[in-house]
Amino acid sequence: MSERKIAVVDPAERDRQKLIMQRIKENNDIDYQRIGKNKLFHILTFGCQQNSSDSEKLKGMLAHMGYDETAKKADADVVIINTCCVRENAELKLYGNIGALKQLKADKPGMIIAVCGCMMEQEHAVNAIKKKYKHVDLVFGTHNLYKFPELLERSMNEQYTLIDIMNTDGIIVEDIPVKRDEKHKAWVTIMYGCNNFCSYCIVPYVRGRERSRNPEDVLKEIEALAADGCKEVTLLGQNVNSYGKDLEADIDFADLIKLVNNIEGIERIRFMTSHPKDISDKLIDTMKECKKVCEQLHLPFQAGSNRILNAMNRKYTKEEYLAKIERVKKTIPGIALSTDVIVGFPSETDEDFNETLEIIREVEFDQAFMFIYSKRQGTPAAEMTEQVEEDHKHKNFERLVALQNDVSRKINDDYSGKLVEVLVDGPSKKDKTKYTGRTRTGKVVNFIASKDIYGEDDLTGQLVDVRINEVHSWFLNGEMITN
Repeated sequence: MSERKIAVVDPAERDRQKLIMQRIKENNDIDYQRIGKNKLFHILTFGCQQNSSDSEKLKGMLAHMGYDETAKKADADVVIINTCCVRENAELKLYGNIGALKQLKADKPGMIIAVCGCMMEQEHAVNAIKKKYKHVDLVFGTHNLYKFPELLERSMNEQYTLIDIMNTDGIIVEDIPVKRDEKHKAWVTIMYGCNNFCSYCIVPYVRGRERSRNPEDVLKEIEALAADGCKEVTLLGQNVNSYGKDLEADIDFADLIKLVNNIEGIERIRFMTSHPKDISDKLIDTMKECKKVCEQLHLPFQAGSNRILNAMNRKYTKEEYLAKIERVKKTIPGIALSTDVIVGFPSETDEDFNETLEIIREVEFDQAFMFIYSKRQGTPAAEMTEQVEEDHKHKNFERLVALQNDVSRKINDDYSGKLVEVLVDGPSKKDKTKYTGRTRTGKVVNFIASKDIYGEDDLTGQLVDVRINEVHSWFLNGEMITN
């Protein structure tokens, strides 16, 4: 077990942030008495589930400071853009959104514009904002999220862009308020950072090294969620399989899952993301033994060629990956598998790419998140000389998408006529006469929700049985069974 070297935030510092939140709330309460409404905030989130989790913490702190959320940027007193830097077009999206806020700021000079998240851990991005987007009031990174109340208060009193980036491998701060987007299911971060240093990936540089939350804190959070009516938790980490390696306690990820499985009120457990090199037989067996763990596994293989996997620094071979998949399928029959795939990594040949297609055919993933490789400044892959032509990358990408669509449709065809358990997320956004939710295997299901049949109670957050009567590549349609 490695020695834990994680920066610890003094409890007095956390208390200071709470006092600042209270001070801002008192000022906002005075404004409420004057204008008859609370101040508003708007958060635009890019990237992964970890970014979504971070945004829920920002929302929690803002709510404690007396702000209400609005879907309209123009109405907001505080606008936050939470950034991602995994792909190149993320920067283009960021700068486009920042630029669009300039006129809003001119029309509403008191508006606070903040930019945070992974991209702000990259010096070139911070310099671009400082130089070109002077209407931005505040810039902060991933490691000092807990200081947001202080930074917000300071930015209200400054005439220049306040930049606060912590140079650290990361810290863990508990007791940050959270305002979750949904009551019946929740993201629960169990660890931060990554030690893998895949050659294409910027995450270890912007999220820091791996650091696990204490199991007591994780369980306390989930117990509180269950008491508040939460039915499903998704345990988050850049590599959840590494959980516990830096803790003094003798605990690993499989042990943590068993503890979560015992929490009364929680009906479903999911997790992501797993690294193929670290997924253990113990974890696979635990998934089978723990009845609340959903029959779903996200296991990115990224490329089918051993040569490319080695260049990516993935630390496993195609054969080792397929052996892990075989073990999973044998232990948990009917499990739904998803993956990540990168097309056009430097020096990838058609022969290499055909090996990727072979894995798609052999494994038969329910879903694949497919990406065209793009350079990320600061990663080893960006310096590789044998970059693949864009046109060729796009042609291969289209071949991959077409194949995966066929595989996904074939798998979904097997659901026709089946009775499945669905955790209801709420009314369908496209058709308010229907509800939408997910099966234990992660399939999106839309089903009839006529009040004449099912009454007037909201089904959101309930577990219901649905008979599938129509299948598509990416979703299923059905009818709720009440008997």
